[in-house]
Amino acid sequence: MKDAPEDISPAQQIDGRIAALGDWRGETLARVRAIIRTADPEVVETWKWRGVPVWEHAGILCTGETYKAVVKLTFAKGAALPDPKGLFNSSLEGNTRRAIDIHEGEAIDEKALTALIQAAVALNAAKPARAAKKA
Repeated sequence: MKDAPEDISPAQQIDGRIAALGDWRGETLARVRAIIRTADPEVVETWKWRGVPVWEHAGILCTGETYKAVVKLTFAKGAALPDPKGLFNSSLEGNTRRAIDIHEGEAIDEKALTALIQAAVALNAAKPARAAKKA
């Protein structure tokens, strides 16, 4: 799925990744995807960086990376988001991004993740995208 033909939509590429994983990581990615889509029905799914599912709304909300021992949701502007339930447990040292590492067997706090997604949408919508620098 890394170099999928251009006629395959990002949603189909994400479907393919979920199916190809065939284990708890695929199930977890499918679950967080469903939560994201429910939290923001206007979310746009994209496929970037040669194989990373990305969810966008007025900019990047988060990515869904899969590794051997973890499914990682990286929020592009996570440091600016309220996280009262403490979902962010990775990439905490930076000034911009924050991530949630989900390990096999861990429960997903759907309500808290929904709130993070909705806060990310609100943050993106509140701040206009940077204009390209003039030459």
